Amino acid sequence: MDDKTLVYSTYYNPMEANIIKAKLEDSGFACFLADENVSTIQPLYNQAIGGVKLIVFERDVEAINALLAEDNSLDFESSDEIVDEEKSAEGKTVCEKCESTNVGYGMATDKKYSFWATVLAFLTFTMPIKANKCYHCYDCGNEFE
Repeated sequence: MDDKTLVYSTYYNPMEANIIKAKLEDSGFACFLADENVSTIQPLYNQAIGGVKLIVFERDVEAINALLAEDNSLDFESSDEIVDEEKSAEGKTVCEKCESTNVGYGMATDKKYSFWATVLAFLTFTMPIKANKCYHCYDCGNEFE
């Protein structure tokens, strides 16, 4: 009964803590999370309690360090079905000005409010509720419908 536990690391994101815990359990290490429920139910208390704590056995620390030091983020099986995003522009919105596919849809920056919304805001001294949305090119800054 000489098994001592220690707090290996703390996380302010419960999902990240669960990912690391799952990786350790898949490798055969016994571990558990402390204060996970509190930080999930009341995220505002997360800093007060010190985050989600990953607790492991003291005898496993060196092996865990070696396991987590491995970079497995790029390990996947290559497939012919994987298509490079730069090569495939099918189904993507293309900028009218520079023909870039680096385009997003969201709130307009230049013509944010319509004429009538601006008039209504001027007369009632309030901000308009509905704003115009359009496509925005992140390469040249062009906005289009």
